[in-house]
Amino acid sequence: MVFRKLPGVSASGMGLRLSQKFVFLLFLSGLVTLCFGALFFLPDTMRLKRIFLSKNENPAVTVGSDNVLSKKVRKPSVTHGARTVERSVGSRAQDEWSPAKAHEPCLLKPPLGKNKGTPSDSETLQRREKVKEMMKFAWDNYKRYAWGKNELRPLTKNGHIGNMFGGLRGASIVDSLDTLYIMGLMEEYEEAKEWIQDNLDLNSNGEASLFEVNIRYVGGLLSAYYLTGAEIFKQKVLELGEKLLPAFNTPTGIPRGVINLGSGTSWSWGWASAGSSILAEFGTLHLEFVHLSELSRNPLFTEKVMNIRKLLNKIEKPHGLYPNFLSPVSGNWVQHHVSIGGLGDSFYEYLIKSYLMSDKTDEEAQKMYYSAMEAIEANLVQKSPGGLTYVAEWRGGILDHKMGHLACFSGGMIGIGADDGPAGQKQHYLDLAAEITHTCHESYSPTKLGPEAFRFDAGAEATATRLSDRYYILRPEVIESYMYMWRLTHDPKYREWGWEAVEALEKHCRVEAGFSGIRDVYASTVSHDNMQQSFFLSETLK
Repeated sequence: MVFRKLPGVSASGMGLRLSQKFVFLLFLSGLVTLCFGALFFLPDTMRLKRIFLSKNENPAVTVGSDNVLSKKVRKPSVTHGARTVERSVGSRAQDEWSPAKAHEPCLLKPPLGKNKGTPSDSETLQRREKVKEMMKFAWDNYKRYAWGKNELRPLTKNGHIGNMFGGLRGASIVDSLDTLYIMGLMEEYEEAKEWIQDNLDLNSNGEASLFEVNIRYVGGLLSAYYLTGAEIFKQKVLELGEKLLPAFNTPTGIPRGVINLGSGTSWSWGWASAGSSILAEFGTLHLEFVHLSELSRNPLFTEKVMNIRKLLNKIEKPHGLYPNFLSPVSGNWVQHHVSIGGLGDSFYEYLIKSYLMSDKTDEEAQKMYYSAMEAIEANLVQKSPGGLTYVAEWRGGILDHKMGHLACFSGGMIGIGADDGPAGQKQHYLDLAAEITHTCHESYSPTKLGPEAFRFDAGAEATATRLSDRYYILRPEVIESYMYMWRLTHDPKYREWGWEAVEALEKHCRVEAGFSGIRDVYASTVSHDNMQQSFFLSETLK
């Protein structure tokens, strides 16, 4: 080999220099190989992938099957099965993604639609304004006597804290945010927002119901954020969402029902059979947790709820039914008690709403919902001797011919799901929804308010036969079904039934300092329970 001689460098010096360069390049090559090779052994994080993968390559985070997010707007990538929602649009960098931009279709829009939703006829307008007055009355008394507490005791004119929220305060404030905003009670909304900014302390250290904190606090803050775009709601809800994650630290990933928000320790309810988790509790997280992932760009929230679906799809279901008790340790059903009312109700509601919220792309939720409905119709839906359609409870193959007030949401649920079921079944589902809603209306007698549970045996027709079932605690489910059925059919009877309920609330539940539940819907002399539930403001009046 002949080397060209460089000026001022001897042949032997050149050879030494090249030898040094070769060793250096060899060392550098090995170092680079080692560094990039090590990436395959690092945690599979999105941050590393954003650094080392091209912008056109969208890595998937596999958390289950089917995409639960809408295709209409661009969102952070969360892949369910084969579907991926892109992280970026064109060449826009991931870090430019903004939840406010991504949710422009539902942010900062007049919540009441054209002309603030003002009805064209005077009677409907007057009724609407009456409900708004009821909301302001309930809110003003809560503010006067219970501000910062969780709920108002209107008879004794003081606040109630309770033990469901783990030391969190202001449940009525958080729960009412969207109702205040939708009704245009802007001064009251601003008061609520200011309290949340200055006083909502999430550093509590008590036992909290995962379910109740999720639906009232997480749901309330998410709704307020999407309606208003106010960053304080996003900030608080993401902080709270992180505190709920330790509840999922079980052998199966099925969360336990109770969590200490300070320590992260979780356990099952003492009354739950064999330390089980409750279907309506772990099944009522999906909507909120998917949005926590969207807002935080952290797929972990979605992974947690998709894992619940994965397990539910894997285990055998008796006659296609979902029992109410599941072991978070073994992943097996603990007892075969099935109900579309308490302990089971909102699991089914969240399936159909997850499908609808995803712009009808969440085919897994669709399949689970309609399969469950088929099993419920085959095993639980009954007709009373008097011709009333109801949904019984199922205990190991034996029917219990009762229906709870909580189950009366199902009329509206079945109605909103009528469009997307098996071919040719739309009218069938609308008819079933109307029949169940009619039955629940029949239970609202003679006070036009309904009992906690009513029966269809021993000659009873939608009647509470036990003293312990006769109370009414300002629940929304029957009125909710009226509202959905009005929207779906525009049959004026549903508005009239709703107005009957308004008049009954005014007559029997309104007291000097708010609204109270009543102990016996059949009694001629009303006895109040001294509790203005937060869901009365957030759901019933809405």
